[in-house]
Amino acid sequence: MQYKIRAMEEKDWTSVYDIYRQGMETNLATFTVENLSYEEFDRERLKEGRFVLLVDKKIAGWTTLKQAYSIPQYRGIAEVSIYIDQDYQGKGVGSTLLNYLIDYSEKFGFWTLEADIFANNYGSQRLHEKCGFRKVGYREKLGKDQYGVWRDSVLMERRSKKVGIE
Repeated sequence: MQYKIRAMEEKDWTSVYDIYRQGMETNLATFTVENLSYEEFDRERLKEGRFVLLVDKKIAGWTTLKQAYSIPQYRGIAEVSIYIDQDYQGKGVGSTLLNYLIDYSEKFGFWTLEADIFANNYGSQRLHEKCGFRKVGYREKLGKDQYGVWRDSVLMERRSKKVGIE
């Protein structure tokens, strides 16, 4: 399979949201269960680091960055979101896209990437580990899911070796 990665555009929203909705339906990917408009999505995420991966002109996955903290000294820390279409999971789409985002983020000056992953989302944890993330924390009962069940999460991070962190 040939993969092409490009910047996400507003016209991609329908496909991006369809993949996001798949994540919502698994109850493994996000606390979000309400409809999300492009404007809300756009406000929550940085303009930098928005990418889609295409397979034969079809969006098979996407990724974004969010500023992790409002403290100016922490401007180099971002939270990663990555979602892969269920038809393309386990085919290298996730690692290709996440590694691309990592390279991009380092060129843009980010020194730490964080991922907050549901504790039972083992596939996402493996993907992040494969791409150099490590588990740094476990948070119990972080929030209630769409069924009212308290959910635990694993905090993972990747520290850049290129931005001068020793």
